Amino acid sequence: MELSWLMRLRIAAAAAVGVLLLGFLAWPLVAPAEPFGVVSTAAVSFTDAVVLVVLACIAGFVSYFLAWPYGRQIAVLAVPSGLAFWALRSGNMAGLMLQNPTAVQRQALFASLRWEPIFWLAVVAAGLGGSLLAEKIRKTSQPNQVEEKHNSPRNIYLNASLALVGSSVVAQFCLRLFTCDISFFDSKLGQVVTAQPELGQIIFAVSASFLIAAFVVKNFLNASYIWPIVASAPVTWFAITAHCKQQILQHMQAYWPAVFFPSSTVAVSPLQMVAFGTLGSIAGYWLAVRYNYWREYELK
Repeated sequence: MELSWLMRLRIAAAAAVGVLLLGFLAWPLVAPAEPFGVVSTAAVSFTDAVVLVVLACIAGFVSYFLAWPYGRQIAVLAVPSGLAFWALRSGNMAGLMLQNPTAVQRQALFASLRWEPIFWLAVVAAGLGGSLLAEKIRKTSQPNQVEEKHNSPRNIYLNASLALVGSSVVAQFCLRLFTCDISFFDSKLGQVVTAQPELGQIIFAVSASFLIAAFVVKNFLNASYIWPIVASAPVTWFAITAHCKQQILQHMQAYWPAVFFPSSTVAVSPLQMVAFGTLGSIAGYWLAVRYNYWREYELK
């Protein structure tokens, strides 16, 4: 099941569409005011948000036909590739801490960041919607399409819930391991505080964590990559809720430099979590498909 050069070209084309339409064309809509600022929804107006959703839908639509006959499988890569390009150009969370030096400011900041992944997931969903619209227009079945089969709606909801919870737990656990930088134990907080990881470390940590999560839920629950992707929201929400309480932020502001965080997961911006988490989830899902194929056929 090695990827052919033609399949690699299809994947590259889908990613290129996302980078072009979102990464470059839509960059002025999300670009932070500061040169090294963090890309955040705080700078996105309602009109800009609508434009982003439309562009994401177009990216998924165009990528579907460029990746034909595997449009449904590949077009989903377009939008997260564009978001990943933004994440590469964005600053880090330590920069946001420097811009919000007081505990009150940081508490307000994290209160808004807690819900931010929902918007980025909506942009990813718009790209998926564009590819589904293209599939409907094409009106033909996809080859090698992997479908999930369940006996009843109850099993569908149960399986989806387990996949979402399982993905969240696995990704959260792996992120705490993989995003480690310089760390120290704080006796008053009773936990380790961690310095801001480098961008390369964040890319690896988030992608690998969600790859493992998607691999696990595909193998044990036969679940789609949709649920690990959605899990990027509760992972961010839980990390901020658990580690950014008022008393913790006050202590961090008083005793630790701005580049240190009460949890390594908090040092990952919501955009980074969704962008690299989505790409990792898709990779983990297809890695599980390939692994199951190898175990079933190539070992015999």
